Amino acid sequence: MSDPTAPFASDGVPGPDGRRIGVLLSHGFTGSPASIRPWAEHLAEQGYAVRVPLLPGHGTTWQEMNRTGWADWSTAIEATYADLAARCDAVVVGGLSMGGTLALWLASRHPEIAGVVVVNPAVTSTNKQLLALPLLKHVVPSMPGLANDVKKPGVVEHGYDRTPLRALASLVDAWKRLRPDLPAITAPLLMFRSAEDHVVDPSSARMILQRVSSRDARELLLPDSYHVATLDNDAPTIFAESATFVERVTAP
Repeated sequence: MSDPTAPFASDGVPGPDGRRIGVLLSHGFTGSPASIRPWAEHLAEQGYAVRVPLLPGHGTTWQEMNRTGWADWSTAIEATYADLAARCDAVVVGGLSMGGTLALWLASRHPEIAGVVVVNPAVTSTNKQLLALPLLKHVVPSMPGLANDVKKPGVVEHGYDRTPLRALASLVDAWKRLRPDLPAITAPLLMFRSAEDHVVDPSSARMILQRVSSRDARELLLPDSYHVATLDNDAPTIFAESATFVERVTAP
């Protein structure tokens, strides 16, 4: 059996019109491609060229991740996008949690992106404990992990059991820089939000919908999933709706 945490890549096939459509998906903070692999596989089965990179510092140890930050993750996702865009006629970007944040960041920089599809993305938080991160990261290397927030029994996300605080501080700082750029996003947006999420609170979804300039922006509520909804009870809804979205926004 292949390693579910390894990067995922499918070259897809040209559609009836001869155009090749790409989809770039990103996993979340302390996670790995395992958290979105079934989603990626579903889109690949539709004929799309799909890429899911393993972000720097992920898929190894939380200690190694603590030596990476937003600059590393965003550089990696930008490089993957550039490679996919060079091979395809249109590209949709998306992701789970921090992967959604990265997708929004890409869309703010690349107006040519055909669409954005995100699951429980984060750009802010009402958690006051995050205010202590600039100091706490120098004193405490990690806190209990955020992985495996899944309602469905027996599901494993394959994420770290500790949260590296230097890396988390870098992510929170990136939110601050991304928020003023959200109005630069004009691509169609499909956002999935879990009704019960123990990692990302609803303030992020509200802010994203209020600030993006997308004329086509839609939020779908997931009633039976926690944070890692791509592996949870509502995963089939994510797969089906996102496939329909990709087909619609990339139509000639």
